[in-house]
Amino acid sequence: MSKRLGAFLGATALSLIAGMGVAQAQEKHILRMNHVHSPVEAYHSAFQEWAKRVGERTNGGLKIEVFHSAQLGNEEDIIEQIRQGANIGQNTDAARLGNYVREIAVLNGPYFVDTLDEAFALSKLDIVKKWKTELADKHGLQVVCFDFVQGKRHVFANKPVRNPGDLSGLRIRTPPAPIWQESVRAIGAAPTAMSFGDIYPGLQQRAVDGAELTYANIRPSNLQEVIKNVSETGHITLINFEVVSAAWFKKLPADYQTALVEECSAAGQKVSKVLADAAESEKAALVKGGMKVTDNVDLEAFRKAGDAAYKALGLTEVRAAVYKEMGR
Repeated sequence: MSKRLGAFLGATALSLIAGMGVAQAQEKHILRMNHVHSPVEAYHSAFQEWAKRVGERTNGGLKIEVFHSAQLGNEEDIIEQIRQGANIGQNTDAARLGNYVREIAVLNGPYFVDTLDEAFALSKLDIVKKWKTELADKHGLQVVCFDFVQGKRHVFANKPVRNPGDLSGLRIRTPPAPIWQESVRAIGAAPTAMSFGDIYPGLQQRAVDGAELTYANIRPSNLQEVIKNVSETGHITLINFEVVSAAWFKKLPADYQTALVEECSAAGQKVSKVLADAAESEKAALVKGGMKVTDNVDLEAFRKAGDAAYKALGLTEVRAAVYKEMGR
């Protein structure tokens, strides 16, 4: 009797252990990726491609669900959820991350980089790696990659802007972060914090006089209906960061972490080049629709004015340190 009972219990234990092994092998990880762009924009397609490639590389073990148009909530709220360990990802920028590690905001400053190659090289710099580590260890924000470059941002308003003086008195929409605010103030305008989804009604109701955006931002949100002029200031080359919870990331198997990072970088660099190539065609489409382009902008005056943003936030020496490591 006791022998049979012992055999039964032994078999049951082995079955439970085997079952636990199968359950662990079949464990699924899910990342809910949030962004503000519309479903017809290139960024959304790039995030979907990232999700597909990660799913393939992990045999479905890591699934990325992509949510467009800020369906999960606004950027600032999502970032706080990420810091608390939620399995959410957010497309963000150095300006907002600068609220946690002050120095990293410099990457969002006026005329900081000029080319895609310069933007892609930033992640390899020791000084930037240090900031990323601090974001993860002290603030719970794991940077997966920052190879998503939207392109150059210009001033979209209903009057031509050729020099900083032409922006005097104009309320220009900016995201709610210090480097955005100071950058727009430095080039001559009055910065007005506003979420991306509020730009159309804000312009329509004249709560703001304009916005600073890329060419690719305009038509998907029908902003050409409420803006009739673009001045090619190119004052910011927007580099986007994809961030997840550091605590969640650490729980992933090592090969899942690698797949998440490598495929993020690949998708980002691919869409960045697509957007750079498409800028002229987007511009042409807007012109065909009636938008006027002010291209005789005094860029040297804007570059000089932009220095005030770095000074206001104590980032002049930080910029110099990054440039030194870049060999610029």
